[in-house]
Amino acid sequence: MATDTLKSKPGAQGGATGGLRRLLLDNGALTALIVLVVAMSALSGDFLTADNLLNVGVQAAVTAILAFGVTFVIVSAGIDLSVGSVAALSATVLAWSATEAGIPVALAVLLAVATGIVCGLVNGFLVSYGKLPPFIATLAMLSVARGLSLVISQGSPIAFPDSVSHLGDTLGGWLPVPVLVMVVMGLLTAFVLGRTYIGRSMYAIGGNEEAARLSGLRVKKQKLAIYAFSGLFAAAAGIVLASRLASAQPQAAQGYELDAIAAVVIGGASLAGGTGKASGTLIGALILAVLRNGLNLLSVSAFWQQVVIGVVIALAVLFDTVRRKAGATTPAAGASGGGNKGKQALTYVIAAVVAVAVVGATSLLHNGSSGADKPKIGLSLSTLNNPFFVQIRDGAEEEAKKLGVDLTVTDAQNDASQQANQLQNFTSGSLSAVVVNPVDSDAAGPSVRGANQAGIPVIAVDRGVNKADTSALVASDNVEGGALGAKALAEKLGGKGTIVILQGQAGTSASRERGAGFAEGLKAYPGIKVVAKQPADFDRTKGLDVMTNLLQAHPDIDGVFAENDEMALGAIKALGSKAGTSVQVVGFDGTPDGLKAVRAGTLYASVAQQPSELGRIAVRNALRAAEDEKVEKMVKVPVKVVTKENVAGFEG
Repeated sequence: MATDTLKSKPGAQGGATGGLRRLLLDNGALTALIVLVVAMSALSGDFLTADNLLNVGVQAAVTAILAFGVTFVIVSAGIDLSVGSVAALSATVLAWSATEAGIPVALAVLLAVATGIVCGLVNGFLVSYGKLPPFIATLAMLSVARGLSLVISQGSPIAFPDSVSHLGDTLGGWLPVPVLVMVVMGLLTAFVLGRTYIGRSMYAIGGNEEAARLSGLRVKKQKLAIYAFSGLFAAAAGIVLASRLASAQPQAAQGYELDAIAAVVIGGASLAGGTGKASGTLIGALILAVLRNGLNLLSVSAFWQQVVIGVVIALAVLFDTVRRKAGATTPAAGASGGGNKGKQALTYVIAAVVAVAVVGATSLLHNGSSGADKPKIGLSLSTLNNPFFVQIRDGAEEEAKKLGVDLTVTDAQNDASQQANQLQNFTSGSLSAVVVNPVDSDAAGPSVRGANQAGIPVIAVDRGVNKADTSALVASDNVEGGALGAKALAEKLGGKGTIVILQGQAGTSASRERGAGFAEGLKAYPGIKVVAKQPADFDRTKGLDVMTNLLQAHPDIDGVFAENDEMALGAIKALGSKAGTSVQVVGFDGTPDGLKAVRAGTLYASVAQQPSELGRIAVRNALRAAEDEKVEKMVKVPVKVVTKENVAGFEG
């Protein structure tokens, strides 16, 4: 109904050369995947191991499932920006229903799936009957679904039911269940697109919506169904993701909607609608997973990884333009004849043969070349967008250089699932030990257990890991630090006054523990009243904005406690001349900028954890554990309240 009518230009190319060129153009995504596999195999001897290839499949699963749902929308010339938030909401509903509400697990799963479908139906209603542009409608749902996830969970992860967590396990000890779910959802997508009335309607609407309407299609109702499909697939992806992490994270899957859209576009679909297929979307998701996995193994910075992926997406769109101008055929799913299917099958056979040849060649290339002189240690940090964790990295790198250790550092960007992928990549690589600073203590558990099974010692730094074995925890006590911060602020205020609290990122253990310690410490000072608490996500700019807003409602406050120095510095900017005079501000972490503010008198105090020392001690203990030396289970790095009186002698 809406099949592309681009045909090969007669006489433009002839013979085998023209046929090969047309084959590559028609299967650009598959060609790109093979090239990537060849490149990564040549560059890293750890890439083409069975464990690592299974890791790639697992890491592609959630993105692929989301992307299958988004394929329906893009084929019909729409867009869905809400799928990541809907995935998080569905998982949160399941976990909350099965634990807090005591609903039977089977019913909780149905409720989670229904949540995804309802979100999709709301999107479809706003687009079809509300006449909102799909971008605006789904952007609104992105915010609503994420907010509801935080409301239901109160900003904290919720443990996932054990019976559902098996979706994150393996069958027979080797075949990951997420990969099976991905395959099933892919087959369902292919069936819907190629063999059903609604699938044909998607292509018709995407090709020419007005023509589809004049042909008798009930376009509005079809769009309701299309967005409902997207919500259903988002719910499935959320359940799989939460199963991998053994917990429903209210902040999970942030930015995944962009990965899903990228996978669909890389797979050959057009954002203008009318084209796209399930196999292309799967290949697009695999390309993204191979890129991230390979770049992790090659120790490429997470910042550069974003650059590379952006370039790949741009090249995919450019390739699509070139392909169309060259006259490559792009049949809609289900519209191709038997001969075309035969050619497609032949293409996949050729791809498989090439892949096998690459496996053999690269195995010979890397055979016997694994004699690394230096011990290798992997360090996965929750984020590098914060000076505290940058100092941990710097201390770790300094100690690694001193000890002759090859240190690979990754940045999880406060995404528990991305950190799980990084830890899996470390496990499949030839590492001596792993150091992890968890985004979330529960979510890191399954991946650390994988390292345990592989016999790789794991050192936790700053935050512990739950339900897994770590050789040591190198940390300061966040609860104790929060209590010290409460004491310092209360005593500075003379035991009475009104204060506000700037909280960290919802769902992180650091925010919970620091907040709990501060609340406990404040109990000794009944004259201190907390008039407002607001999250500013450990971010200086958000600290400035939130503090500015709070001052409108509470202009006469006496003090501010910020759960890190970045938010404290933002609050100081908002307070202006009041900071350090009529309003006392206490931060947390002892970062270089925070210490400068303490010296200047605008920040009264910072609860300093000596992050560089945390990094140094973590690497030192990781090397000891790798060499089977005795390591203390708990290594405490003292916290210290730094004020103007003692800041001169403090080395953070």
